[in-house]
Amino acid sequence: MDFLNKTVVITGAGSGIGAGCAKSFAKEGANVVLADINEQAITEIANDIIAEGGKALAVVTDVTKYADAKFCCDSAAEKFGTIDVVVTCAGGSELRICGAHGEFHEIPIDVFDFGIDLNLKGAMYFHHAAFGYMAKQNSGVIIPIGSITGADGGYDIAYSASKSALMNGVVKSLAIAGASHNIRAVCIAPGPVLTRPAMAGMKTLLGRAAQPQEIVDAIMYAASEKGAFLNGTTILIDGGRNALPRV
Repeated sequence: MDFLNKTVVITGAGSGIGAGCAKSFAKEGANVVLADINEQAITEIANDIIAEGGKALAVVTDVTKYADAKFCCDSAAEKFGTIDVVVTCAGGSELRICGAHGEFHEIPIDVFDFGIDLNLKGAMYFHHAAFGYMAKQNSGVIIPIGSITGADGGYDIAYSASKSALMNGVVKSLAIAGASHNIRAVCIAPGPVLTRPAMAGMKTLLGRAAQPQEIVDAIMYAASEKGAFLNGTTILIDGGRNALPRV
């Protein structure tokens, strides 16, 4: 999976799967653009990549603002010349992030608005901001990150709805929009991943949660020439959680 001189833009690059993607793509020769609201985290990761001989650019970004997404993609293209891959990792449960508790009707609607802005619109903002560069160069790969919750549903309804949208309408529509420009779209949808300790308690047929690198490897495969026939589809990498009996 050679990404030499390819430019990869990664949202949520300050931690978890996003940070893992940044490091792994850089090791394969990519120019890595790290987008995250956490300036310290992405600066440290970018500096580590550069110290090891790689190429990286850290761009402080609030993915819920289209202007930030546009600025990040413009900065990536200006510095490295192309945008070849976009991986939209930024996201998370609105209930957890906002510290909201209670039944659905007891949760302030602003919490769900935030969840949609972060998980759905934040991803689509980057897809849109990068698409023009990919169309101009007649190549590119867009990788939204879904979730088993997009298939299962959950109490964090905005997160669940957003991930379901990315795994279905968004990835298929991006593939259709990109067909004439040689732009592929592949959604990677993880089950439980050990980016947080709580994930260890989610059941799978394999009896464990994934290591973050297992998800990163799937993302890199989909983005590479090895995955060149993948398009308009979702890869559910969940250890068999979706196949568990529902009784």
